[in-house]
Amino acid sequence: MLLCSVVAFALSASPVLAASISSNDHHGNSCQLDSAQGNIQHVIYIQFDNLHLTRDNPNVPSDLEQMPALLNFMEQNGIVMSDQQTPLISHTANDILTSLTGVYPDRLGEAVSNSYGYFNPSGTVSFASSFTYWTDKVGGTNSNYNLLTSTGQNAPAPWVSYTRAGCDVGAVGTANLELENLGGDITTVFGAGSPQAGEVTANYNQAYADFVGIAVHCATGNSVCSTSNGGVGDVLPNEPGGYNGYNALFGNKYVAPVINGGQPMTDLSGNVISDGAGHDGFPGFDGMSASVSLSYVAAMQEHGIPITYAYISDAHDNHTTGNAYGPGEAGYVAQLAAYNQAFATFFARLQHDGITSKNTLFVVTADENDHFVGGLPTPSNCDGVNIPCTYSQIGEVDADLTGLLSTTTQYSTHFDSAPAIYIKGNPSPSATVTRNLEGSVAALSVVNPISGATDQVTQYMADSVELNLLHMVTADPARTPTFIDFANPDYFITSGVNYCSVPTVYVCLDSGFAWNHGDVQPVITTTWLGLVGPGVAKNGLDTSTVSDHADIRPTMMALLGLRDDYTYDGHVIAQALDDGAIRSILHGSGELNSYDSLAAMYDQINAPTGQFALTTLTISTHALESHTPGDATYSYLEGQLTSMTTQRDAIASQMNAILQSAVFGSNNQHIDDTQADSLIAQGQRLLTQANTLAALLA
Repeated sequence: MLLCSVVAFALSASPVLAASISSNDHHGNSCQLDSAQGNIQHVIYIQFDNLHLTRDNPNVPSDLEQMPALLNFMEQNGIVMSDQQTPLISHTANDILTSLTGVYPDRLGEAVSNSYGYFNPSGTVSFASSFTYWTDKVGGTNSNYNLLTSTGQNAPAPWVSYTRAGCDVGAVGTANLELENLGGDITTVFGAGSPQAGEVTANYNQAYADFVGIAVHCATGNSVCSTSNGGVGDVLPNEPGGYNGYNALFGNKYVAPVINGGQPMTDLSGNVISDGAGHDGFPGFDGMSASVSLSYVAAMQEHGIPITYAYISDAHDNHTTGNAYGPGEAGYVAQLAAYNQAFATFFARLQHDGITSKNTLFVVTADENDHFVGGLPTPSNCDGVNIPCTYSQIGEVDADLTGLLSTTTQYSTHFDSAPAIYIKGNPSPSATVTRNLEGSVAALSVVNPISGATDQVTQYMADSVELNLLHMVTADPARTPTFIDFANPDYFITSGVNYCSVPTVYVCLDSGFAWNHGDVQPVITTTWLGLVGPGVAKNGLDTSTVSDHADIRPTMMALLGLRDDYTYDGHVIAQALDDGAIRSILHGSGELNSYDSLAAMYDQINAPTGQFALTTLTISTHALESHTPGDATYSYLEGQLTSMTTQRDAIASQMNAILQSAVFGSNNQHIDDTQADSLIAQGQRLLTQANTLAALLA
């Protein structure tokens, strides 16, 4: 890689390191991980918000190239897979949730995020945040859980398999594992009349720093989460098999005394962690820099919390001014350098603690791969590191549908590069009002303020028929939008809110944001995954293996010897395992070949960005854009999509049962090659069917 590693440095140079090591106190943890080779004692899971392995500008080193302390650690000790696919829509909340659980958004209730619309009984539309504590309900007129299964139950929580094995789990800014707000979250966990709710009323900002963003979920009987430490019941009302007698700590106010001896938490450079306005504690999700998040992780690991999940905020934006950076801009490069130094400090600190790749499973990924929207840099040969880049034009292109469309139809929009449209009254997909609005959106073209070219805004469209195929229809029918417009990724689509400075101008450049995601294009849905630890293959950079966010959880559970009480949508990434783990988890190289072949076809027909999904999305787009007499083309194509979805579900469910049984079934059941070959052939025929129909429409 371009830059040399800076991992090695003198431990004596870090007073923070020395202080933290001296307070190391393992609480007699009873954690029992049955890892493939018996060597995993710790799990460190890190999920970035939009950190790139590949370059956004060919001259400028990528984010990870500018973070050699992390990149070299992963490549030299494990594997970095460059083709990790997200679910749809490709956004922070549902991407992280799929990574945490191994199931797609239709089984988590979060097909549209980071917020979503839902129809009220009156036909009006309200919006709710995806970011709530795990057991919160939507609120308003919607009494469902925010996170819900395909049967409408509260989704199984990802810490349960660990705590049942006697392992405490720490959560640092990771979606839905800790409190996300001071509204419903406080009531859900502490109660409406609790002292914590009183603090929210008396001192809102301090309460946010005290209670949001940090948590520890404890195994039964562990003193860490005792009531004397502020522990409260860890209540999961719909957990398969029940979940009683467990406690948790919520917030820096209760976690910091356990992991930092009662002193204020400091980042890896020794600075007290605060919100910048004098409130010590959680600094806000945009304040979760590498130095902050990794400091919490290290302190938790050092104090007997062996399983830690952490979120690190993006380095693309200036979180002080609110403006966006372009690749190679000085501020962007400086933030990446700070992230790099934080990882160097972090790995040295862990090594001093004896927490290394020999006894720890490291999982590192990014939620989505946002797309840079902006002009060309100056000078043209800038590389950011030696020659800083500057931009005269930078920002996403905002487009206000209300101003651009001539329609009296009342609708609400989830603002996004892939906006979800909710027509008032929740009409059927085939209703005239629905079809007319789809036609208007499909025909929309605008002049791009950066390039001056006329752009077609819509690239793909999907109503409930295709959304069902894409794993985007949940158990709560009120959340299903009328349709989704997968737009040109340069554009951020709004309605009724004009972000442009001139009231009669409905398309303009918004310099506050320059990195779009949520859409379906490969530049957005393709991110990366790094794995290091016992049982992981030391293959360095892997550019050939296609994996999925839904594959992360089953791969982790297989390596750890744990099982969840539900079925995954993903599968074990066999290419990420070393020979010893393969022999233990599967049945040797012969079984591996069968497993890989079946998994590859399963991904092609079932993954939201697999070949089948992307091909049918083009068919769906043609259907929604069509206006033939009697809407015959639309009706025919929707019928074909419905039929193919039924076929896909039947084939994929059989494939998935085999893949799950081979790893997690009783005695690791052997794969029947004849059955697997038959299912692969059926999958190929389904792909051919979709490809043939798409070709006829081209």
